[in-house]
Amino acid sequence: MISAAMGLGYLMWKQVSVSNALLTNKIVVMRKIVEDVSPYKNKPNQKEEGRVKELQDEVRGMLSDARTEPLKETLILIDSLQRLGLSYDFEYEIEQALQSIYSTQINYGGGGGDDDLYMCALYFRLFRQQGYHVSSDSFKKFTDEKGEFKSVLKENARALLCLYEASHLRVQGEDILEEALKFTSKHLRSMLAHLNSPLSEQVKHSLEVPLHKGMPRLEARHYINVYQADLARNSVLLELAKLDFNLLQRLHQREISDITREIATKLPFARDRLVECYFWILGVYFEPKYSVVRSFMTKIIALASVIDDIYDVYGTLEELQLFTDAIERWEEAAISDLPEYMQVCFEALSEVMKEMEDKITTHEGRSYHIYYAKEGMKGLVRAYFVEANWFNTKYVPTFEEYLSISVMSSGYPMLAVQSLVGIGKIATKEAFDWVLNVPKIVESCALIARLVDDIQTHKVEQERGDAPSGVQCYMREHGVSEEEACGKIREIVDIAWKDINEELQNPNRLLPLPLLLPALNLSRMMEVIYGHGDGYTNSKGRTKDIIIPVLVNPISM
Repeated sequence: MISAAMGLGYLMWKQVSVSNALLTNKIVVMRKIVEDVSPYKNKPNQKEEGRVKELQDEVRGMLSDARTEPLKETLILIDSLQRLGLSYDFEYEIEQALQSIYSTQINYGGGGGDDDLYMCALYFRLFRQQGYHVSSDSFKKFTDEKGEFKSVLKENARALLCLYEASHLRVQGEDILEEALKFTSKHLRSMLAHLNSPLSEQVKHSLEVPLHKGMPRLEARHYINVYQADLARNSVLLELAKLDFNLLQRLHQREISDITREIATKLPFARDRLVECYFWILGVYFEPKYSVVRSFMTKIIALASVIDDIYDVYGTLEELQLFTDAIERWEEAAISDLPEYMQVCFEALSEVMKEMEDKITTHEGRSYHIYYAKEGMKGLVRAYFVEANWFNTKYVPTFEEYLSISVMSSGYPMLAVQSLVGIGKIATKEAFDWVLNVPKIVESCALIARLVDDIQTHKVEQERGDAPSGVQCYMREHGVSEEEACGKIREIVDIAWKDINEELQNPNRLLPLPLLLPALNLSRMMEVIYGHGDGYTNSKGRTKDIIIPVLVNPISM
């Protein structure tokens, strides 16, 4: 155990210095962002903002005219707005259009040819992702007497891609969509080498990260390039998408610059992962109206990462008991019992909560949000302490025991609570009570977080002597190989995604859709960051490559 007198800042530095190349890479990325976002270089451009307003008015006119247009044109317009990252400015108009269509046509009808498959799949995806219930039976007309998709469909890559994307919104028991996923994946891969641009780029990207599991900002960045190369593009949408993306990027740059300066002076021990933390939260909320909650959640996830290190690496069991008790009490008097490095962390956490409470009280009068924010953090440290106790006593839990605690220690139930803090009157006490009790959608989100992490990191963790992961617990309990355990865990992740989809489409859900979307977006970020390895700890490769286009490089006009 390193002496507490050395301070938490030194401890955190020691940890990230294990890999000098990795640390250097993180600092280079962060410095580039911070340097590029000086107040003088990234002032709002009034001319561009004026042009955006003009283009937005044109789009509103398109959406208004769409009520008299054929269904196909309306759905394609809405899909383009969503995929280009523009729908947040037209939420009301899009909802009105979809509601009007849904009231007259619950499921898409039509013929049954391969081109109609595209429309059927597009209709299905657009309505399901908006929380409407649409039956998957509409796809039966594209199958033969054996229940298999007709072979003639494999020639239409555009329709196959649309069906592939739609299949990721399936729920449990939808065998036809399971078959659709297999059918489309197989044939899209086989025809990929023969497709022309930009369809080939779109297919390749979707096979790697389907739209439903992608980070909205990253997907928009990618699709703008695809859309620009499409001969059927709408020039108004394309110009607006580019301008809007760049204006939002500047806002995000200013935010991370401000947060970096605050972290550097107040929380220096939490800064080494700041870019990754901000990027993670940007995946939950990217809209301008969520600027305050984005800053708050970035600081919270950065501190949670430090606290995780305290429980995993630095604290003795006795010290961890003291820290857990201090969080439970959340009183200034509790600080004096803590080692110095824990005092620094506790005070920093309290300061972030107080800062947010002041903003909420001043602007919204909803200080009860902070009560729930603290309760969410208490749930996290309780789980951390159970795992620390297991590790120190060399106890190996059953897989079920492991999941019951690791769902909480994943941090996602805590972040689901924090995601409602400071977003306005829509986050009622009833909403907070609901999310604090870890409902099914949050539990599924946390299962994805924990198990995707386990699959990608369990080998490295075992090599450095960490506590058993879900993979080891499952192998030990069921006497199976690592490959079999990982296969079973992937099945659990797949079921968790279906459960999330079902909760989003549940007509009897207790909360409005906007309060459920953070759980969906948190799940998406696990797939984005951990889908190809531990992209949070080892961020110099693919993670850097996806952060740079979102936070650093603007789109050429």
